[in-house]
Amino acid sequence: MYKLSARQILCIALLSSVFAAGTVACLDRFGSGLQPSGSASSETDAPLVKIAGITDPSVATDEQNNIEVYKAMSPGVVNITATSRPRGYFDMGGQGTGSGSVIDEEGRILTNYHVIENADALTVSFGGDRTFPAKIVGRDPDTDLAVIQVTNVPRELLRVVPLGDSDNLSVGQKVLAIGNPFGLNRTLTTGVISGLQRPIQAENGRIIEGAIQTDASINPGNSGGPLLDSQGRMVGINSQIYSRSGGSVGIGFAIPANIAKRVVPQLIRDGRVVRPKLGIYPVNVGDIHNVRLPVEAGVLILQLDPNGSAAAAGLHALQETDEGGVVMGDIITAIDGQKVADQNDLFRILDKHQFNDVVPVEIIRNGQRSTVPIRLLPEQQRRGVLRR
Repeated sequence: MYKLSARQILCIALLSSVFAAGTVACLDRFGSGLQPSGSASSETDAPLVKIAGITDPSVATDEQNNIEVYKAMSPGVVNITATSRPRGYFDMGGQGTGSGSVIDEEGRILTNYHVIENADALTVSFGGDRTFPAKIVGRDPDTDLAVIQVTNVPRELLRVVPLGDSDNLSVGQKVLAIGNPFGLNRTLTTGVISGLQRPIQAENGRIIEGAIQTDASINPGNSGGPLLDSQGRMVGINSQIYSRSGGSVGIGFAIPANIAKRVVPQLIRDGRVVRPKLGIYPVNVGDIHNVRLPVEAGVLILQLDPNGSAAAAGLHALQETDEGGVVMGDIITAIDGQKVADQNDLFRILDKHQFNDVVPVEIIRNGQRSTVPIRLLPEQQRRGVLRR
């Protein structure tokens, strides 16, 4: 049993408040220049579909491919205007713009969550002067994705942009971005995939794993627009840029299409994504100082949801003894055979699982290492308490 002094308890309590506020250390990987690129369907077997009007890229010139992809896919890229009303003396409201892609013939449009986050009204333009009101179907801040829908739109305007396969991309592969940077409708930029599996940070502090890095120019207003491969399939949703000036410097990030394939059906069905959780309030072992712990990496359980997965499996949280001392909670060091060094690892591993999955969780308790099977249950995030 690891007993803590009053000073040590205060240290952990202070750390807890910091983490509850959403501080994420991963931001240091990119520095303060990482920012959203915007100013404000159901799963598809797209890789098996050949898009009309696009010649096999292996027999077309680069210029021909650019022209054909733009002609075929730009009609499905829309300009979204989000209007917010004043919310206080220092918040005067206003308008922001972003991009989106039509994903079905029912008028549903995939975009970024941060494009529509504070919107009280949404309008969508398909390239002309006419605009259509839109409503929010679902949103997921954790992946910075959202689905909106327009109605009473002529069917000929609903040109679907199919989702491709983002798991089989290669660095150096050609990509094309279509969006509305600075309000300039349906702008095409081209480039290559500069990197894969980049972690980026959503506005709520959550880490989005596996982002696609590209040097195709992405600027404010491109957010939510498609990153396309040379066959016209959407392999990513443009979301962020790395820039200290606010303009494109050739480092942009897109959310992989395969994340959208997992998230979008839930947004359409339920309006949100409910993820399996352990029902714990964790803190990174590496961020606890002045306390001697048996490991240097992992997550310490400070609190348990009594109705959660971890409590049902018998895991222990930080506890106070009858004598007024404190007993250290369990430290999670691995889940499903994958190392858990911090909360980002915890989030990443759990997000790949479904409800009722049974996962082996490696813990350290009283200096002893053991593995506990835990059945993942759906749990709600409670106000003021971050639970995973």
